[in-house]
Amino acid sequence: MSTSAEIKIDQTPRFWQVMMLFMLLLAITGTTEAAKVRILFDAWDGPPLRVYIARPSGLKPDRPVVFVMHGDQRSAEEYRDQWHELALEYDFLLVVPEFNRADFAGSGDYYFGKMFDQSANSLPPALWSFTAIEGIFDDLRQRYAMTTDTYSLYGQSEAAQFVHRFVFHVPKARLAQAVVANSEWYAMPNFEIEYPYGLKDSLVSHQQLADALQAPVTILLGDQVTDPERPGLLLTPEAMAQGDNRKLRGIAFFNAAQSAAQELDVPCAWQLSMVEGVDHDNRLMAPAAVKILLNQSRPPDPQCHQKLATNGDSGIAT
Repeated sequence: MSTSAEIKIDQTPRFWQVMMLFMLLLAITGTTEAAKVRILFDAWDGPPLRVYIARPSGLKPDRPVVFVMHGDQRSAEEYRDQWHELALEYDFLLVVPEFNRADFAGSGDYYFGKMFDQSANSLPPALWSFTAIEGIFDDLRQRYAMTTDTYSLYGQSEAAQFVHRFVFHVPKARLAQAVVANSEWYAMPNFEIEYPYGLKDSLVSHQQLADALQAPVTILLGDQVTDPERPGLLLTPEAMAQGDNRKLRGIAFFNAAQSAAQELDVPCAWQLSMVEGVDHDNRLMAPAAVKILLNQSRPPDPQCHQKLATNGDSGIAT
């Protein structure tokens, strides 16, 4: 004797309403989650680099690409995770390269571009840490079939050293925006101040500086970064000449850019912006930075504005 069971499917209007709602929720979820990816970039003459990415599902090929540089702890994955929600909210490709200590041991190898060997001999540009950024951008454009032809670059604290020096040494980079946030100290655009505090005996030419001053750069400062005794603040005479805290040093750097542009007779596209109530905290600086990086809070034709008060003249000498 055989038996069979008939499975009945509810086909009432209520059933189909519930199913349609379920499918809609699945579609919404699928388009808002951002995939966290790690790739290995080796299409350059330097060592292979791990690159941490957040890519929103369904990201269109013309959406912005934003590079975020990690700090001295080399915690690229942590920076990617901190910026993940912003990539999701603003719908951009987030890219965080990792410059590990094994291949980029000191500040000179990472922040300063790895332009010199241990004997202070200059290295070819193909080996500079700066060079990797353009190569990674090309890789990602091909990998994800992206059509955007520019990228933005962000660095906070130690990573801001990388970003502002990158602007000087790669003036033809395909930058949409560069944001230099709360740097501890700067390479002043002054050819009478010795490298690395200035450009004397650096690899930057006057023409490169002129190009850099016309790049879309924002000096972004927390208005509370004013503690002259904050741990880690560089206290060398050359750094102290820029000011006794990060805020004054950022203002001095901005003023020096104006002076340099006047001396070189070129327009200056840099701007200075303050984030109210914020100290030295990447998580609090990021929401202000992302709007600049995506061209949402910057004047359409920015020019350096009137000099701000600072302690000393940091102008260029030609």
